[in-house]
Amino acid sequence: MKKHNFSAGPSILPQPVIEQSAQGVLNINNSNLSLIEISHRSKDFVDIMDNATSLALELLNLKNKGYKALFLQGGASMQFLMTAYNLLENKAGYINTGAWSSKALKEAKNFGDAIEVASSKDANFNYIPKNYEVDSNLDYLHITTNNTIFGTQFHDIPDVETNLICDMSSDIFSRQIDFSKFSLIYAGAQKNMGPAGTTLVVVKESILGKVSRTIPSMLDYKTHIDKDSMFNTPPVFAVYTSMLTLEWLKENGGISNIEKKNIEKANLLYDAIDNNELFNGFARKEDRSLMNVTFNLKNQEHKNNFDKLCLEANINGVNGHRSVGGYRASIYNALSIDSIKVLIEVMNELKRTI
Repeated sequence: MKKHNFSAGPSILPQPVIEQSAQGVLNINNSNLSLIEISHRSKDFVDIMDNATSLALELLNLKNKGYKALFLQGGASMQFLMTAYNLLENKAGYINTGAWSSKALKEAKNFGDAIEVASSKDANFNYIPKNYEVDSNLDYLHITTNNTIFGTQFHDIPDVETNLICDMSSDIFSRQIDFSKFSLIYAGAQKNMGPAGTTLVVVKESILGKVSRTIPSMLDYKTHIDKDSMFNTPPVFAVYTSMLTLEWLKENGGISNIEKKNIEKANLLYDAIDNNELFNGFARKEDRSLMNVTFNLKNQEHKNNFDKLCLEANINGVNGHRSVGGYRASIYNALSIDSIKVLIEVMNELKRTI
């Protein structure tokens, strides 16, 4: 029976992508060689990397606008470090909306004056801060567009006079934004784009080379740009599968089309939560994420019964993060609306049994 995979990451991928990537591991491009045994300098893989970076820029509408796309290693956690290493000269600002932005701010403080411009920590990060002021003299402002753990999302991207940097790990390619607002975007692949093992970085070249410190080669964006993401051996399987996912997205109408489906899925699930007296949502309504739906049982006496119903319905990965508790349904691009309906039916079944 079909599994309904609501895992937050590594997370669901489109079934055609899984099948294609599995075939590539067996035999890439009818070469009678496996993807994971060919040289990363071979034409087969160089073409894969070129296509992956080109598709990323195309889907974000950033082609020929001074941006480069890179596929790197180390996860978004490495980017907490690299952004500050490459860009922080005098002072940087961070909007703190959860665990990951807190970690990004902590790393930046190793390189200079990194300040918290605004925070939602006072309410356990259940909202997005508003009405804050941003100093135009900052080297950059850093935001996390979607907060996987707490289920909040920036629906209005800040307009700032400085460089805007963002961790977009859990909502990249899920909704239409003017991506040219950002000077640098990074995203771990495993939440909405591919398997664990690679991180997409999209950076405006003109912002680089401005800091006075010496940057180690491996941590210098310019190094990776000059070497087309091939300064060291890239994570070939993760890049290949990410390329397949981007092809799938393009073939299915791109970001604008997937956004409509994501809104439909999110609205359906949030309506079910709001109209079922056994549950309540965690995030404030105006800041609810389209990707990670966080909710709780009002009465914990029903937990065992609800968990049992989820298991029987082949629902996977809905346990909430320990910081929030309760439940979290991650409803990324590849998750079908049918899986949403199954979860809602389980919620309704619990209501009928009470």
